[in-house]
Amino acid sequence: MTKPTLAADSPRATDDASAAKGAPAARSQKRPSKPRASRSRIPGATYRLQLHGGFRFKDAIEIVPYLAELGISHVYCSPYLRARPGSTHGYDIIDHQSLNPEIGTRAELDAFVAALQAHGMGQIIDIVPNHMGVLGADNAWWLDVLENGRASAYAEFFDIDWYPANPDLTNRVLVPVLGDHYGAVLGSGELHVDFDAPAGSFSVHYFDHRFPVDPRDYPRILAHVLGAASMAGVSAQAIGELKTLMSAFANLPARDNLDAEARDTRNAAKQDCKRQLAQLVAAQGPMAQAIEAGLRSFNGVPGEPASFDLLHELLESQAYRLAFWRVAADEINYRRFFDINDLAALRMENEAVFEATHQLVFELVAAGAVDALRIDHPDGLFDPAGYFRRLQDRVASLAPWRKSEAGFGTEPVYVSIEKIIAPFEAMPESWAVSGTTGYRFANVVNGLFVDTAAEAQFTRLYQAFTGEYSSFEEVAMRSKVRVMRNALASELTVLASRIARIARASRYTRDFTLNTLRHALTEVIVAFPVYRTYIADAVSDEDRRYIEWAVARARRRVAAADTSIFDFIKTVLLGEAGANDAVVSADVRHFARKFQQVTAPVMAKGVEDTSFYIYNRLLSLNDVGGDPATFGYGVNAFHGASADRAARWPHTMLATSTHDNKRSEDVRMRIDALSELPGAWRLKLRRWSRINRSKKRKVNGELAPSRNDEYLLYQTLVGSFPIDEGADGLAGFCARIESYMIKAVREAKQHTSWASHNEPYETAVVEFVRALLADTGHNLFLEDFGAAVQPLIRLGMLNSLSMVLIKLTSPGVPDTYQGNELWDFSLVDPDNRRPVDYELRRRLLSQLHSARDAFENLADGRAKLYFLKKLLALRTRMPDLFLHGGYTSIQVLGSHAANIVAYARRHRGAGAIAVAGRLFATLGIENDSLPCGALWEDTRLELPFMEEGSVLRNVLDDDRVHRVEAGGVRLADLFQRVPGAVLVYDRGEIKPD
Repeated sequence: MTKPTLAADSPRATDDASAAKGAPAARSQKRPSKPRASRSRIPGATYRLQLHGGFRFKDAIEIVPYLAELGISHVYCSPYLRARPGSTHGYDIIDHQSLNPEIGTRAELDAFVAALQAHGMGQIIDIVPNHMGVLGADNAWWLDVLENGRASAYAEFFDIDWYPANPDLTNRVLVPVLGDHYGAVLGSGELHVDFDAPAGSFSVHYFDHRFPVDPRDYPRILAHVLGAASMAGVSAQAIGELKTLMSAFANLPARDNLDAEARDTRNAAKQDCKRQLAQLVAAQGPMAQAIEAGLRSFNGVPGEPASFDLLHELLESQAYRLAFWRVAADEINYRRFFDINDLAALRMENEAVFEATHQLVFELVAAGAVDALRIDHPDGLFDPAGYFRRLQDRVASLAPWRKSEAGFGTEPVYVSIEKIIAPFEAMPESWAVSGTTGYRFANVVNGLFVDTAAEAQFTRLYQAFTGEYSSFEEVAMRSKVRVMRNALASELTVLASRIARIARASRYTRDFTLNTLRHALTEVIVAFPVYRTYIADAVSDEDRRYIEWAVARARRRVAAADTSIFDFIKTVLLGEAGANDAVVSADVRHFARKFQQVTAPVMAKGVEDTSFYIYNRLLSLNDVGGDPATFGYGVNAFHGASADRAARWPHTMLATSTHDNKRSEDVRMRIDALSELPGAWRLKLRRWSRINRSKKRKVNGELAPSRNDEYLLYQTLVGSFPIDEGADGLAGFCARIESYMIKAVREAKQHTSWASHNEPYETAVVEFVRALLADTGHNLFLEDFGAAVQPLIRLGMLNSLSMVLIKLTSPGVPDTYQGNELWDFSLVDPDNRRPVDYELRRRLLSQLHSARDAFENLADGRAKLYFLKKLLALRTRMPDLFLHGGYTSIQVLGSHAANIVAYARRHRGAGAIAVAGRLFATLGIENDSLPCGALWEDTRLELPFMEEGSVLRNVLDDDRVHRVEAGGVRLADLFQRVPGAVLVYDRGEIKPD
């Protein structure tokens, strides 16, 4: 048989292991009339839906029958609490106590739930405890903080440093929203005070942003209004009433009076004063006109700097300071979600915050509308373990009908957390969760389809083409330093200031200066091997190991005469410094826990959102939770990871595509195939770069795009090139690639960035993409690329089929991201949130009657849909096997043993044996054929736990029967018509122990 056009040498088998007062009252809870014990607490299989204005509850209802027929047990919904208008993801929640009107009403949600329950299905919802959307003019809690500062009922809801290093910000919030420096924006007239007559309130407006004025400062504005000529038409009685109100506003308790009684008095009195002002203005038409006229002069006149003095003085007296958005990196004093200014972190450790933000969620859980929870970004929480415990306790108290099968206690709710785990890291088993959302699995299963033997060759060709010789570790460390010096500099400043105060409290450490502490902290954070530690009242052995390792590594990197500062930092991070002083000791423990909230965003921004766009050796490895330095996984490493998951986290989610991934599962599977063909890939790169050199342009004396960005582009085209151009055609694909490349080069921050656009470079990149994909009728590159990518498309599809087989049979709960039941070649968001053609999917599903139907046309994706349907049906028929079954690796012998991964799931005598192919390029497959039949030669499975003659039914091949022979089972027999097998047996076929 002939090999594909892009061929490689045979791979070698490898074994890489590698409420404060003022919080809203809780609503009454609704409960169903009786428990719904027919649905399992643990999902059998989930399906992620991205809900937004373009795909609402009513749209989700329409596809419930399809998902039920497919075999999905739980629909897994993106956040649907009220988010910022136009949000396509829902993570910018502005009101936790109401539904997002763009997604639907409560009646529509109830109809969705009813549709699910009618089909025996459940619902998982995505909740966002770490942060909420701020700025703008739509978050009532945030606006209250801006109006009242520390006196706000919500001042302790947000993670605000009220005593930052900059004394000008004491008891104030930096609000970095201005498009230019404050003075320039003020002088341009873009900032202006407006009066909301029905509410009786004044606010400063800046485009879509609103900044409430402290009611104690209303007399400043009203005094100016009283002096306006337009007041001549207002009656003396009305003016007298206005002056009385001005006095009442002025006598409100001050913002910095934190006495609870004074705060309550202020909050009640200001609302009463506003109501009286609104009534006075409504009754006095001329007064409304007078206020409007007075505000025109109060707001200033562009070109007359002195005319803005009144507005400036007003702004300077507020509980916030308006600033140029670039100031955020250095001086922002509220914790953000990463470096996103309009997402402010919440203090979820505060009981009032917890109750207020979970009110609606708990109502839905208690009513039986929600069966399980997905927790977004728990690493941002002050105390994740405490949060998980509190969540489970509240659910138990709200839904006492969740009785366990044993008849006592209550079943914990299924909770899946968005947690990224390093290959060497173990998630604390004491956490009250069921597992993670599956990033780790996604990377492990992806690694199976990377030829580990080609690492050195692939590294050399990447270095030769790009001139980039730094290791991924070096790139990641440089990127983390850059992130801390720029986007997250203010977070580092907060940490440095806090530890400096701790140092000054002791005569032994007071000589450590702020600058030296800041520098040393930077080095420790750069060296941190995991996203964060989880120190609470005690330090686990694992957390101690990570801290000591990071500190020791930082010490080695710093060429300084006095490295004792690292000993001090280590004792503080371990919560050991100041043990003889109760006050200092409390500060130390608090610092150690705040430190943990900083390492995670540094890792995320420095590695995933920077390094993953710089180190481009093999892009399929550069995804959420991945390690591009690990060039794939051997079969033994996969077995080890799977057995560990079965033992420790058997119900964790198994993801392969997510809303967060850099590229979809099918894109990664296709790029993986390049690892099998390094020689041919090198030759194609040389040819394409020669063909396309003339399409580049000079930017600052250098050709653009850079060789590294060019290399990234070629891999992106390989992975995402459509099998069928469809309705959008090549032009639609080109537009998607243009958008992707702009995002990629900005994330890399090498030639342009989100903070500082390099327009000439970005223009060069866009023009390069357009030139490569121009449908001119004679595009030499496109012709050559189109021919070269065809065998890779087929190899990628075969990889994807094996990936589906493994995901649906591995320990855990398989998750399918919307649309990925067919081939999907999406890139990073927003590309992966494009509309899904469910009519096509319904039609193809209705046509699947046999294996022959599935493989008539590999290109249309029916084969992938077939694997999914068949294996979901198997999981439904044998739930105990897949919920509780163990994991046993199966030895493969013969000429192509390295091309197979096989294992058994066994429980109480019954079992399923999964057999999946890998590294298909070495098998010598004909271009239009499947890797089936005689090409497997003497390759066979060893099944020592089965009796000779035992019957095995291949679920994927129309239940074709196979019998166990003395030498096991031959692959040539198993893979006769379908490139994969799942063999089911019952207890009668098991050899006795």
